[in-house]
Amino acid sequence: MKDITKKYANNDITIIWIPILCAHSTKCWQGEDGLLSVFNPAQKPWIKPESANTQLIITQITQCPNGALSYLVYK
Repeated sequence: MKDITKKYANNDITIIWIPILCAHSTKCWQGEDGLLSVFNPAQKPWIKPESANTQLIITQITQCPNGALSYLVYK
């Protein structure tokens, strides 16, 4: 599989997704703790960082069990 890294940014944060690491745990978007407004696999692009505040996004990314999601914050 190709080594692909995708980046999705707004003015405060860049969300980095590495598909090859993704175990599709659905923790980012599904369930009571999911953040479907940002991480929605039914939409293109599936990551929309403008749809929630930066702290909520960071909290959600830290739930990723295998490091497929990470972030950079601009200060």
